[in-house]
Amino acid sequence: MDVQRKLEILADAAKYDASCASSGTEKRDSRDGKGIGSTDPGMGICHSYAPDGRCISLLKVLLTNACNYDCLYCVNRATSNVPRARFTIDEVVKLTLDFYRRNYIEGLFLSSGIIRSADYTMEQVVSVARKLREQHHFRGYIHLKTIPEADDALIAEAGKYADRLSINIEVPEETSLAKLAPEKNVRAIRRTMGRLRLKLDEAQEGRKVTPKGNTAPRFAPAGQSTQMIIGADTANDQTILNTSANLYGSYRLKRVYYSAFSPIPDASRSLPLAAPPLVREHRLYQADWLMRFYGFDVGEIVEQTEGMLSLDIDPKLAWALRHRDRFPIDINRASREDLLRVPGFGTKAVERIIATRRFTSVRSADLARLHIPRNKALPFIVLSDHRPAPHLLDAAGLIERFKPKPAQLGFGF
Repeated sequence: MDVQRKLEILADAAKYDASCASSGTEKRDSRDGKGIGSTDPGMGICHSYAPDGRCISLLKVLLTNACNYDCLYCVNRATSNVPRARFTIDEVVKLTLDFYRRNYIEGLFLSSGIIRSADYTMEQVVSVARKLREQHHFRGYIHLKTIPEADDALIAEAGKYADRLSINIEVPEETSLAKLAPEKNVRAIRRTMGRLRLKLDEAQEGRKVTPKGNTAPRFAPAGQSTQMIIGADTANDQTILNTSANLYGSYRLKRVYYSAFSPIPDASRSLPLAAPPLVREHRLYQADWLMRFYGFDVGEIVEQTEGMLSLDIDPKLAWALRHRDRFPIDINRASREDLLRVPGFGTKAVERIIATRRFTSVRSADLARLHIPRNKALPFIVLSDHRPAPHLLDAAGLIERFKPKPAQLGFGF
């Protein structure tokens, strides 16, 4: 099988892994004439986005889609009837370098099915990164999927070469994982996450300037991440977010990615027949940002009696409508914490408001300049020239103001 056909199969097999991003690592480049590649701004190509909005392209492939495991939700499971392929180490190295030289990519995202054993597979994955770094002096971004059952020495070596490591927790509940992926073990996954956190903490401590210099070797400067499949089991949004909050708190993960379950050929009867609405995945990402950047506790985000996020409105707006007694707030006087709770206010908008009000009062006309959606924010705020009508926040129909307008379906011609 030629390399082009392998790339077609193994790039397609990798598309189900959502945890493909290249943010948070250290800056490296080859402008000094040494090495190749860079982590600076600037078929099998994954487009992801950095926190500052830059679109970043990565070569996203599996080393092989052959697998000893028979995870029911995975298209590459052992009993799946799909074409199989396997790259050699040199083929992945050459593809990465060739794509980089053509300015197609800025880095590599590499995962693999489990073949022979966890240690053997992990050694193959690490060998690709080792060869890129040591033989070809590649300085671009590398994200490696790690295997929980692999030897600690291999995990440590992976962190030496990779910018980010990730282990997929797959589903939020241990009972669901035992049912859908019997070869995988939640405790092994969490144990490896814990070891990664210790190594990351050691590396961070070692980066501090001391009289003796750095005291710890480089280890995955972009941290670790994980992924959960949404809709493959019966877990509700409350359970999913509780699991995410526990992962962030216990292992200091950089990101939890949410991937809506996609029905696969010859699926088990244990799986749902249809995919969940994609907007559910979107709402979970919004809720995740509320936990990480807006100071919300997981218990505040989801209505306790419902257990699910609203699909019609975003979770911050849903929270505000449940807590109307806290509004309206005067944005010229409110604390940063209170401003972050106003619908339509992002973190950058809040910083702009705080900077602006040091010199002048914020008025209605300033909202557009501050990139704040007026219709969403005005019912919840007081400005120098605006105060919402007293009955507006108490109106039972206020939520209808924010729901998407109904649209007539067309015939597409």
